[in-house]
Order: sequence, then C-alpha cells, then structure tokens
Amino acid sequence: MSLAVKTSNELKLNRFLPLLIPLIIYALDEIYFFYPKLIYIVVVLINLLIFFVVWQFCAKSQVDKEWWNYLILPAIMSSSVMAYSVFLSSKSVIQLLFFLNLLFLYFYLRHVYYYLLNPIVYEVFSIENISSYVGWFSFFLFSATIYGLQSFLNLPIFRLALIMLLVAALIIYQIIWVNKIEFKKGLPYILISCFILVELCWSISFLPFNYNISGLCLAICFYIVTGLIKNYLLDKLDAARVKMYLILGLASLFLILFTARWI
Repeated sequence: MSLAVKTSNELKLNRFLPLLIPLIIYALDEIYFFYPKLIYIVVVLINLLIFFVVWQFCAKSQVDKEWWNYLILPAIMSSSVMAYSVFLSSKSVIQLLFFLNLLFLYFYLRHVYYYLLNPIVYEVFSIENISSYVGWFSFFLFSATIYGLQSFLNLPIFRLALIMLLVAALIIYQIIWVNKIEFKKGLPYILISCFILVELCWSISFLPFNYNISGLCLAICFYIVTGLIKNYLLDKLDAARVKMYLILGLASLFLILFTARWI
C-alpha cells in the first residue's frame, strides 16, 4: 500500500471517528443498562475509547500534541453519567443521560477534530463554549454521586472529599486550559478553588438534603467560584460581572433551599 493511500485512509478514519466513537460508547452504555454487573468493564472500555480518539487526533495534528487536555472533559462526563445512573430508578432518565452523553461526545469530538486536523473549518470558541456547559453538568453529576455514596453506602465524607478534590482539580484545570490561560498563572487559583469546593462539599454533607439537592448546591457554588476566577484571569472581571455571578448564584441557591424537601 502506498504512503498516499495509507494517508488517505487515515484521514477518512479520523473524519468518521467523531461519530463512530460516540455510537460505540452509547452501545456500551446500553450493555451496562441491561447488565449492570459489567459497570467496571464498561467504564474502562469507554475511557480507553476516548483516549484512543483524542490520542489519534493529536498524533496526526500539527496544532497540538497534548492529548491529555482533550481527554479530561469527555472522560469525566462519561464516567459521571455512568456513576450517577447507579442511583436512578427511572429508566427513562437513565436513557436520557446516555443520549445526552452521546450528543456531547459527538459535538465535542467533532470540534476537536476540526481544531486539530481541519482548522479552516473550526468555529472559534466552539470547544470553549461546549466545555463551559458540560464542565458544570459533569461537576453536578459527580457531586450528586458523591453525596449518593455517602447517603446510601454510608461512606465517610473525608474519603469522598478527596475524590472530589481530584475531580474538581481536573475540571478546573480544563477550564483554565481551554480558555488559553497559562498553567503557572492559573495554578494558585486551581488550588484555591479546590480548597473552597472541598470545604463546601464537607459542609453541605451535614445538611439534611437528598443527594441531588446537595450536588446541585455544590454545583452552583462551583459555577460562582470558577466563573469569578476565569474572568479574573482573563482580565474581564468587573463589578457588573461580580454582581451577576453572585446574584444569579445566590438566587439559585435560595430558590433550591426554599423549595427543597428537608429529610
């Protein structure tokens, strides 16, 4: 096989991977749905598939070779969907989460493909925009899972908070990276954010909420903290933005706490 033909086949494969990989992951989600005991095998296979596709794109790219930056968000999102679904009794909600994950993976990998391998077609800020929404949603799913493990399995919150520390650090790092903020500049703020969120995680664990309400409260705090820090590091933080984040975040918390079922 000539080099030109081999290169052409690789280009065709790379072009179809943003659709093929999400479909395979969706099929794996369905296998877990019908055979829950396979959850650990399915999680490993899903993350290996995500690793393969981002590594493949970066290996062929002249734009960026640092594949791990593109791995963080889809790996956390897909794993969080799987973990959160363990606590759900509604089959329709589980299927909805699987479908949302399918859509996210497709659009995310398509944008990554364009950015790395076909920059002319790439729409500016596409990865940044999808990362901001999915990063928050992933954090909510993972937070709710943490509180679910505490409630149903009676696991110590100290150990769970350490896991939260790791996941929060990865998501906040991804936010720093995707917004093209230098790592050295953002590192102190990653540490500060993680410390604040772990303290809040610990504090919320003592409130008599169900795991969804606790996770949502922590996710709103995550939105406020990361939003303020991101805008500060981008030199976009002013009084109006501070008020917007605080008013929106605090109003959301008040609404949740006012309507939540205390148990």
